[in-house]
Amino acid sequence: MDDSTPVLVGAGQFIEKNVLPDKAQPPVGISSLAAMEALADSGIGAELAHQIDTVIAVRLILDSTNRPRLEIPFGRAENPPRAIARRIGANPVNAIYGNVGGNTPQMYVNEMAERISNKEVDVALIAGSEAIKTAQLALRNEIDLDWHEEDAGSMEDRGLGEKLITPHEFTYGIGVPIQSYPLFENALRAHQGNSIELHMQQLGELFEPFSKVAASNPYAFFGKRRNAQELITVTPDNRFICFPYPKWMNAMDGVNQGAAIIMTSVGKARELAIDPKKWVFIHGCGEANDKLTMSQRVNYYSAPALKLNVQKALTMAGKKIDDIDYFDLYSCFPSAVEIACKEMGIAYNDSRGLTVTGGLPFFGGPGNNYSLHAIASMLPLLRADPSRLGLVTANGGYLSKHATGIYSATPWESKWQRENPSSYQPEIDEMPSPSFSETPNGGGTIETYTVSFNKGVAERGIVIGRLAANGERFVANTPSDSALLLAMTQQEQVGRPGTVDSSNGMNTFIPL
Repeated sequence: MDDSTPVLVGAGQFIEKNVLPDKAQPPVGISSLAAMEALADSGIGAELAHQIDTVIAVRLILDSTNRPRLEIPFGRAENPPRAIARRIGANPVNAIYGNVGGNTPQMYVNEMAERISNKEVDVALIAGSEAIKTAQLALRNEIDLDWHEEDAGSMEDRGLGEKLITPHEFTYGIGVPIQSYPLFENALRAHQGNSIELHMQQLGELFEPFSKVAASNPYAFFGKRRNAQELITVTPDNRFICFPYPKWMNAMDGVNQGAAIIMTSVGKARELAIDPKKWVFIHGCGEANDKLTMSQRVNYYSAPALKLNVQKALTMAGKKIDDIDYFDLYSCFPSAVEIACKEMGIAYNDSRGLTVTGGLPFFGGPGNNYSLHAIASMLPLLRADPSRLGLVTANGGYLSKHATGIYSATPWESKWQRENPSSYQPEIDEMPSPSFSETPNGGGTIETYTVSFNKGVAERGIVIGRLAANGERFVANTPSDSALLLAMTQQEQVGRPGTVDSSNGMNTFIPL
């Protein structure tokens, strides 16, 4: 085994519940406690902290939009990676604050693996967290918190990353995750030819096993077990958020959770006398982006880039999907899981299971950092049986950005090298997209749609449609007529004809 082979040697998770806001940890505190768990997990603790030369902090959700801090007035750590490092006794050369996206934890594992293999990095810590529940409680109870911290030293801030929505799309409600993923779901249902009733039952059966896994996971924030019927039955406690998703089919971001992993090379692990039983190897990885804006998508029931990047990871590992023993599919909303299953060629009820954490609605959705929990959860399973393989998919944006990792405690025997994602991204970029009109007029049909709710009351219909005259795609809202919006939740709308009018800066679609 080559000394430059990258290896994961520690993983940790931390959860904070039922703690008063003024006694609770700030976000970097949660990240640091997860990092301390990862150090302990390595078996050599503080000795490893002193060896860390690179710290990547997964970007906080509060720093993930152009809106300043999402109106949360508690301040922040100005240099998150160095704030984490200080708390654990590390003094890294490289301090990186990640860009936006749920794909980034896996993406940074891939990057660090390559840099370790190329001897550019010695020991890397990837850590992230959210303390959104604490912030919510503090605001609700008018408790002032001071999360401001300053740490000297350089920081590479990778910023917001790729532009995933246009101002035009956002005007109509597209680009908000709770309103965008239902657009995929309704398109998928129509593509499958399901009735609304049958499809809802399918959604409940899909997510019931996720709830079961979360119920037995000590790091889950919402660990109550719910059966399929509970998940799909709309009640005051499980009200519609956006059709067809009731509350418990949405990622739940009101959490205090953190995760961390530590990576190094085989040679460094040997030098530090880290027990080889702790080592977990990256057997395959891939990254690819679908068309980044919703208006450009090839369609709304597939994710070609997800399929491609999983194929690249499997090819690197020399494996097929049937060889995988454990999965954690990114599960912010059911459509993300269903489309991943479709692209990977596995059944919704695959006997291997689709999650090792419980998924974002039940385990919790800690902003950009969820997939780091998935990776951390994989390590003990793989160490327990080195013959096993685990596959993690990570998703950023709106099924926009994808990253995949395949892990095993079986040693990687050849020279570690991944295919550069830039070599296969053009395969997706070159796929044709429908032409798009911001000012559509005339007859058209619904390509996909959703109805958004406010406290259980339907308030807006969102439509992506195609003009009858030339096939151009458009986005629009429907009239806010309560009878129409109710009907849109009860009868299939995909393919429904109507007319679209662009006037006074807004597009309105009126179904026939």
